[in-house]
Amino acid sequence: MENVIESALQPGRFIDWKQGHSFTHGLSKVEHDIEAIVASNPERAAYLYETLVAACNMKADEIDDSDGKFGMIVGNLLCGWIKARQAAAADADVTAKTLLSWMEKDDYGFCSGLKSDAAKVLDRTGLASFERAVRAHFESTCLKPEERVGGYYRDFWGQVLRSVYAQQRNIEKYLALIARTSPTQADCEAMATIFQAKRKPDEALVWLERGIEMDKSGSSLSVESYRLPKLRRQLLAKLGRESEALDSAWAAFLANPSKFTFDELFSYVPKAEHASWHEKAMAASERASLSTLIELWLSVKEIERLADRLNRASDRELEGLSHYTTEPAAKRLVRTHPATAAKVFRALCVRVLNAGKSKYYDAALANIEAARKCWLAAGLDELWRRTSTEIRREHHRKSGFMPRFEEIVAGKRALPQPSFLDRARAQWASKGR
Repeated sequence: MENVIESALQPGRFIDWKQGHSFTHGLSKVEHDIEAIVASNPERAAYLYETLVAACNMKADEIDDSDGKFGMIVGNLLCGWIKARQAAAADADVTAKTLLSWMEKDDYGFCSGLKSDAAKVLDRTGLASFERAVRAHFESTCLKPEERVGGYYRDFWGQVLRSVYAQQRNIEKYLALIARTSPTQADCEAMATIFQAKRKPDEALVWLERGIEMDKSGSSLSVESYRLPKLRRQLLAKLGRESEALDSAWAAFLANPSKFTFDELFSYVPKAEHASWHEKAMAASERASLSTLIELWLSVKEIERLADRLNRASDRELEGLSHYTTEPAAKRLVRTHPATAAKVFRALCVRVLNAGKSKYYDAALANIEAARKCWLAAGLDELWRRTSTEIRREHHRKSGFMPRFEEIVAGKRALPQPSFLDRARAQWASKGR
């Protein structure tokens, strides 16, 4: 296993972003191999986890971890190490002390997730030891004069303590802690979760409303600002206050019409009233952005509304939208609204050409060919001729695109060029003939 660890980490070799996926995939396999040992030999598994974590720390300067996957793996390894130590009945105080040492000297951010993750995997004894160690660090930082300005370490250890108390569902300790610091929306969510777990929904609702009140302007970009109102609506429904939950969901939809707010709204609408609420929601959604409307109206099958809005959109507006948004709309409209579909397909093609992304020319050619077919099917031959003339004029220098585009204009199907592997397979198949 030690040889496998060293082989997977490739010491001395720099791993750039192109090699990162295969590198982390190999490292994940080693992680799973160690995890498989825990049940039969937890002491050995813990030792291997320690070796691998320390080795990853040494490897950190030899990898481009732009996507953060390497760091996530190290965080998972530390959680695996905790589980192995517990399976081996190892000293919980030593486990806690070691964890805090790694968290204190975390030069590469590997332990950033441990603030909450450690509390989730520690058993009751381990969590008690971890709490004592963290609380000692927190109290120490509160006494340091330099921590009174900024207070980074005080806030850091305070967050770790919050995770511990939330996991323990210890209301008294959590309240005592936030009384010494400034309560946040995350604190309100944590307290609401604890009270719900203790089957005290009224107290949970008070905390949710307190958290929402902290952001009256609605300008906060925190996760809690989006999550707290949703949790409040769910709790209102459980308390039998469905009309209040519905009013809140409707206000959220009006503020931000989208597929997600629509789906949540209709989770509170009585079935007998679906039709009237649907029309009401569709009328209100008209003022949303085009990209949002495409996703929403496709999901609820409002095809006529969608076609009308796309017909009113300018070419520039459509070209500014991602193909993830417009391509599903174009494909859906081919049979029922071919002229509108052609307009969207044309925008998909021109978007690629304007960006000069030659590696996507195959997609651009497929889209302009689809546009041609739709225009001809709709009897709009002249519109197709104007479009082809425009593309020639604006993009005649794109040598990787124009020859195959002219084949489409001439009515010849522009088959995409086979990939390297397709050509290789064809060569192999030809040997058997």
